[in-house]
Amino acid sequence: MPPALDITVQHKQWIRDIRDVQNLVLSLVGVTLKKAGVNDEGQELSVVLADDGFVQNLNKQWRGKDKPTNVLSFPQDEPMMLGDVILAFETVKQESSEQNKRFEDHTAHLIVHGILHLLGHDHMNDADAEIMEALEIEILDAVGIKNPYEIQDNVA
Repeated sequence: MPPALDITVQHKQWIRDIRDVQNLVLSLVGVTLKKAGVNDEGQELSVVLADDGFVQNLNKQWRGKDKPTNVLSFPQDEPMMLGDVILAFETVKQESSEQNKRFEDHTAHLIVHGILHLLGHDHMNDADAEIMEALEIEILDAVGIKNPYEIQDNVA
């Protein structure tokens, strides 16, 4: 049984800019949990596709930072409840342009990144960052997305 997944599209621009964003999220959740070695049976998580204002409010309330960020992850302490991943449309869109990456690919990377945070991965020191980045690269490769840490020459 796949995980119970709640996908909320709070900002409609996600649907306009990524043709089938809900299936993208669904497939990324499944691949990420499998590659991370998580038995997803009975697990629950939510992904919220929001805007900068929504994420800025959460970032201020929970992290004391009064600005938007690309992705926030809120792990839960309850058994079988992984937590919430929230993405900010305008920030993700701007980053993808600045980094010369396809918007869909950058979004996929941040979804994977957020889920890995829910699973306890972090990048606070070099050793942990290497582990997390290697897992991100492996997961994204499994769905046909290039290494997000390589410099992109042009957007395909």
